[in-house]
Amino acid sequence: MQHRDPRDEDLIKGATGDWEVILGLEVHAQITSKAKLFSGASTAFGAEPNTQVSLVDAALPGMLPVINRYCVEQAVKTGLGLRAQINLRSVFDRKNYFYPDLPQGYQISQFKSPIVGEGVVVIDLAGGRSVSVGIERLHMEQDAGKSVHDLGPSSSHVDLNRSGVALMEIVSKPDMRSSDEARAYVTKLRTILRYLGTCDGNMEEGSLRADVNVSVRRPGAPLGTRCEIKNVNSIRFIGQAIEHEARRQIEILEDGGKIVQETRLFDPKNGETRSMRSKEEAHDYRYFPDPDLLPLVLVQADVDRIAASLPELPDDKKARLMSEYGLSAYDATVLVGESATADYYEAVAKGGDGKRDPKLAANWVTGDLFGALNREGHSIEASPVSAKQLGELVDLIADGTISGRIAKQIFDSMYKTGRDPAEIVEKDGLRQVTDTGAIEAAIDAVIAANPDKVAQAKEKPALAGWFVGQVMKSTSGKANPQVVNEILARKLGLSSEG
Repeated sequence: MQHRDPRDEDLIKGATGDWEVILGLEVHAQITSKAKLFSGASTAFGAEPNTQVSLVDAALPGMLPVINRYCVEQAVKTGLGLRAQINLRSVFDRKNYFYPDLPQGYQISQFKSPIVGEGVVVIDLAGGRSVSVGIERLHMEQDAGKSVHDLGPSSSHVDLNRSGVALMEIVSKPDMRSSDEARAYVTKLRTILRYLGTCDGNMEEGSLRADVNVSVRRPGAPLGTRCEIKNVNSIRFIGQAIEHEARRQIEILEDGGKIVQETRLFDPKNGETRSMRSKEEAHDYRYFPDPDLLPLVLVQADVDRIAASLPELPDDKKARLMSEYGLSAYDATVLVGESATADYYEAVAKGGDGKRDPKLAANWVTGDLFGALNREGHSIEASPVSAKQLGELVDLIADGTISGRIAKQIFDSMYKTGRDPAEIVEKDGLRQVTDTGAIEAAIDAVIAANPDKVAQAKEKPALAGWFVGQVMKSTSGKANPQVVNEILARKLGLSSEG
């Protein structure tokens, strides 16, 4: 666990003093693979219940598991992306428990000898602060089926389509100290997995979900008793669950009670956690090596081959965008959140003659484009405005063909129609007016119509802005604002800075 002095902002104020929350997460990430971990059954999401179940998944007598090599490689790739130790020898164990959606009566998992050891994830927080969260381990295991309780008033049903799907359980160290840090950690972890292509990160489909371990203590005191909140499937819910659970524990302790180690569920409707069962310990599961599976032995040459195939990961891409394009840490962090967004940005910034203003390009991608995509519920891959088109719009602003204000109007038209910006400028008559004679005439007309305001502007130069607005209005926003300001300052006898 990191030794960190608690920050005042992270401490929770109780009735009897300050408390520190200690957080560790176990993230279950479904491995992106067409087949399951020990069978060839399909993993496609959304199929009719019990249509993607092999004899192995249904645990029929005599059926033996056969490991999916591709899933192993995906787990190794993830470990490398987490800058973690890859263990060349790992062991599959049986984790015994009985539940209707677990047909074998045990889950094949890894216990003492996981495939991936210690690693680290660096999370970016508000104010430019970064925190390193330690990874304890990553192990592979098979998923259980799914119990369905809402098809009838007196019966439950079991769908085994998910039974046997390959999971990576990524266990963090208890290094997080606030719900903000936990949300940032899951967001970053999801980004890394998506860059690697090892998990699609679709939390609404259940392919990424988290068990959240929460405890509280007085600052500097020993660790408190933790409670585990199971299967939280949204980043927003993770934050809400932590905040409620920490408060619940503080209230119990301040009233003289004790925290009971247990497993809890988060109810998003009421925004609270509730008890599910007393927490099992490892010995309760009676782990032992699976007799049907030999130890998994990797060859270093294969690990090196996988390492050589890794894409540029978010931290490396962020550092490169900052050095190559001069972007701020904030802009670079936003742009590398999805690899497709970073690719789109680079296509905008690098296009044309390679001299586009990288900050202006970033502003358009993270501002107007993101805003439009969010309103319409589109991903950047489905953007109606291509990177080439947005780059051309940036060029038209840079060379003075259009003003920034007109550019927003043109962008809206591009988004709705898919037309190129140059075509919109010409056909809709939106070229910026830079003719000083035409601008001067417009200014003279406004001055002549408002002699009282001219006198006021000479007394209070800030009122010159009113004249600028009137001129822009009379020219339908097409006058070059810089030229307007310069001529207006001269006409009103003001300095151009004022």
